[in-house]
Amino acid sequence: MDILLTCVGFLFMIIGILGSFLPVLPGPPMSWIGLLLLYLTNAVDNNWWFLGITLAVALIVFALDYVIPAMGTKKFGGSKKGVWGTTIGLIIAIFFPIFGVFGIIIWPFIGAFVGELINKADSKTAVKAAFGSFLGFLTGTFLKFIVALVYFGFFIMTAWEHKSAIFTL
Repeated sequence: MDILLTCVGFLFMIIGILGSFLPVLPGPPMSWIGLLLLYLTNAVDNNWWFLGITLAVALIVFALDYVIPAMGTKKFGGSKKGVWGTTIGLIIAIFFPIFGVFGIIIWPFIGAFVGELINKADSKTAVKAAFGSFLGFLTGTFLKFIVALVYFGFFIMTAWEHKSAIFTL
């Protein structure tokens, strides 16, 4: 059973890394599930503090991924309507993936742009706010990727440390 849990946990780690870039997969929470499965083996001692802290980090990063693009819009001079446009664009990207994988970039940009135009901003200000949304998206993606890689590192180190106990037949 330990081998199965470790292999499935490894699969969740890979999905977590991919989820850092793909909007339909929550990257860090998937990576955390991989860690959990490894710690549920008989070979690895349960460390509930470690699992609790890594879960909290995964959930915070997951939530920030939806907040950071709106913060980027605001930072680059966007109004509340631009921030709302960014948020609506994110929701559209998640539920209606018209532009495929790139929709998570395109829709918040369009949303911020349209929100600023509704706010009667000139097109230069609207583009600047939309660019802030794009930078926010890149920041969120980078943050998710770093967390997923760190969790993958924890997984590999722990699995390697306990390899003789995990892979006994």
